[in-house]
Amino acid sequence: MQKLKHRSGLLTSTPDSPEWVKRAPTRAMLRAVGFTDDDFTKPLITVACPYTNITPCNAHIRDLGDIICNEIENSFGKPVLFGTPVVADGETMGMEGMKYSLVSRELIADCIEMMHEAYASDGIIALSGCDKTIPASLIPLARNNSIGLTLYGGSILPGKLHERDLTIVSIFEAVGEYSAGNMEADELHQIECHSCPGNGSCGGMYTANTMASAIEALGMSLPGSAANSAVDEYNKLSHEKRQDCINSVRALKVLLENGIRARDIMTRKAFENSITVIMALGGSTNAVLHLLSLAHEADVKLTIDDFELIGAKVPLIGDFKPFGKYVMADLFKIGGIPLVMKHLYQHGLIHGDCLTVTGKTVAENLANVPDLPSNQDVILPVTKPLAPPSKHILILRGNLAPEGAVLKLSGKEMLQHTGPARVFDCEEMALNAILDGQIHKGDVIVIRYEGPKGGPGMREMLSPSAALMGAGLGRDVALITDGRFSGGTHGIMIGHISPEAHVGGPLAIIEEGDILTIDINRRTLDVELSNSEINQRLKAWVKPDTKYKRGVLAKYAALVASASVGAYTI
Repeated sequence: MQKLKHRSGLLTSTPDSPEWVKRAPTRAMLRAVGFTDDDFTKPLITVACPYTNITPCNAHIRDLGDIICNEIENSFGKPVLFGTPVVADGETMGMEGMKYSLVSRELIADCIEMMHEAYASDGIIALSGCDKTIPASLIPLARNNSIGLTLYGGSILPGKLHERDLTIVSIFEAVGEYSAGNMEADELHQIECHSCPGNGSCGGMYTANTMASAIEALGMSLPGSAANSAVDEYNKLSHEKRQDCINSVRALKVLLENGIRARDIMTRKAFENSITVIMALGGSTNAVLHLLSLAHEADVKLTIDDFELIGAKVPLIGDFKPFGKYVMADLFKIGGIPLVMKHLYQHGLIHGDCLTVTGKTVAENLANVPDLPSNQDVILPVTKPLAPPSKHILILRGNLAPEGAVLKLSGKEMLQHTGPARVFDCEEMALNAILDGQIHKGDVIVIRYEGPKGGPGMREMLSPSAALMGAGLGRDVALITDGRFSGGTHGIMIGHISPEAHVGGPLAIIEEGDILTIDINRRTLDVELSNSEINQRLKAWVKPDTKYKRGVLAKYAALVASASVGAYTI
């Protein structure tokens, strides 16, 4: 296996190297943790394991890491296992802690890069669970053009109550129903107790499952691994996820033997495949943010407008929560992401010549995948979709969003919404107004100073958006923000408004009662003010004081780029 040790000789050296004596102190320390003479001839494999016991999304990740380490140890290499931070969006939503969520994407990526590069490891398998850990697992591979792949820990199984499937969004929306007087306290408690039955990431086509699907379509994780559930009905690791661990180690060996690096796979065409799958499945708007960031790290030219251009070709064919009926476990039952990609490939919507972590092309991977079955409605045919192209994620501009904003239409027939602005300078103020019955049909809720710099951290607005849905206002009230939305959000929601308010974007000068218009056909988001009035208000605007003077959030605010380019850090 010494031929696969193309880099880690810098750390351990090898017996025939002139550096062998110099590296003796390093080997002495490695012997203390179980390395033997034979191990110094083997490749070092980084195993990034974002484990924590505080969220079901990642509570099983250490078990997966152990399986991977054992497989590496028993086959061809020596694993280097380590953990990373994890911030669970569903748990920190609606509070200050959520400001650390998007920030954690950068911190996790930096942790993985630091360990992989410091120890000169030869290959890497980066595990992931909760949604920021998924792009974070791939950012360092793209950044340093490493040899490796990612493995998603899998989706949670749906909760059950009164013969209906529940997800984490069920309880968020139940809060709105209860606050509006449409639900009893006991029913709220029962939904709370049954929404999350075990380990795994949130079950609908929310951000975690969206990004797992996106990375599989990108070619950076094994075919089929995105839809494989984390655990079985007894909350034990599923057979499929255990096999994913074994297969990922085998795939890594192929990558090492053939010198296939991340950027050989993460090409412009591969990103187009990824966006196509997201649009087809009805995925989260967070995918825009994460794929732009990944493309930046991979030196692939990708802009926010590419999502609009690709979306114009791709119909919505996945009937998934939050707007549809099904969860990821239902996609697993019919064949997972390979089934979706095969169908899209047959209709000319997927590039088949892209290389993947199997060492084969997309077309080769799909060769033996069955056709779309006719006796199901989880995935509909391209010829009879849930909605035609340009009916899911749209990019808006206008005098409120000169650099762009992101709307998740999810097949709705909405053409225009005009209403008075209800202005809030943070998420909590907006949520309280909704729960207190102060928001009315036709309003446009504005939540600002929640952008990458202004939050800082660009919090997700699932709490207020779910409260609107639960209160029965989802079809009649729009919510716009320089923050972002959970993949569990649905309704008339526009996020990523850029430039953000904190840097003097037009959102900063909106006043209570200003008339705002969302025009789908024109792809615009405007306030009914003249340019001179906007400029006059901007001149009078005073930038708010920065709340965080030191620490992680202060560093992030100083380094983060606009959401319109992916909110990456320098």
